Amino acid sequence: MLFQFAARVLRLRAVPGMAAGLLLAASAAAAGYPAKPITMVLPFPAGGSVDAVARMLAAQLGKRLQTQVVVENVPGAGGVISTQRVARAAPDGYTLLFTTPNHTINPAIMNRLAFDTEKDFAPVGLVAQIPELLVASGNQPFDDFKGFVDYARNHPGKLTYGSAGNGTLPHVTMELLLLKLGIAVVHVPYKGAAPALNDLLGGQIAVKMDTVTTSQPHFASGRIKPLAIASASRSKLLPDVPTIAESGVPGYEGILWLGVLAPAGTPPATIDVLHRTIAAIGRDPAWTAQLQAAGVEPRTNTPEAFARMIAGEIAQWKDVVRRARITAN
Repeated sequence: MLFQFAARVLRLRAVPGMAAGLLLAASAAAAGYPAKPITMVLPFPAGGSVDAVARMLAAQLGKRLQTQVVVENVPGAGGVISTQRVARAAPDGYTLLFTTPNHTINPAIMNRLAFDTEKDFAPVGLVAQIPELLVASGNQPFDDFKGFVDYARNHPGKLTYGSAGNGTLPHVTMELLLLKLGIAVVHVPYKGAAPALNDLLGGQIAVKMDTVTTSQPHFASGRIKPLAIASASRSKLLPDVPTIAESGVPGYEGILWLGVLAPAGTPPATIDVLHRTIAAIGRDPAWTAQLQAAGVEPRTNTPEAFARMIAGEIAQWKDVVRRARITAN
């Protein structure tokens, strides 16, 4: 009797997971998808955090959907080339776009795009996010966020900050922060994040929006000082570093989000299969641990929520670009 009771409990405990798996399988069967390999287009060159997460996701999607998911790197023009390619692809779920906030920034800084950032795409959902970290060079006379703000306020235009280039996420998120704080810090654009970080290490610039992964190795030497993280909550990797929001800028976030889009017109059943699979991956403890070890936070949402987020960011960046007079060059 005891053995039968234990077996029954085990069966009952297994029901939710089994039900979810059966539901996903039924949804996939109903859509007849996928029946061939899937191509996931990435607007960046190989290497780096975004490429790494894309390839991790491709492996998981391929395993769960029992097909091959190929990552194709198509860099150029701030992501416009790859985005245009996916916008013009057949809406059948076999060509996807793995993208970042460049998708919502480009409409604000580029006068003409050959596609509509919202109307030409069907959101699938978020996959993960990498919060930005405001860091200072070790030679600066402040050691925390308040000290940075006070110094900038008392010495307008004296401090400089570096970015990966005009119109990049570190540029627009820093300008958003400066607008909210009402302080002036001079922008120094670089051709990429690496040279900007090198000059921060050398003391040629004062501050920079960076990431935990690239900054943390330099904390022990004192060449870089963490000031505040630009996420809604503190990082598990840096629990003693406060958020910018809790440091006096409520609601502020600077997030490199990673998400998947399909061409507009992709069948809802296909979008549902992709969304449910990505959501299931996001609940996997092994996936979470793998991302967090690299300073990446798992984050999923619904296609509807992703669409609202994209619309909100487009409006936000257009306002920031106008007020800060940001140009693409």
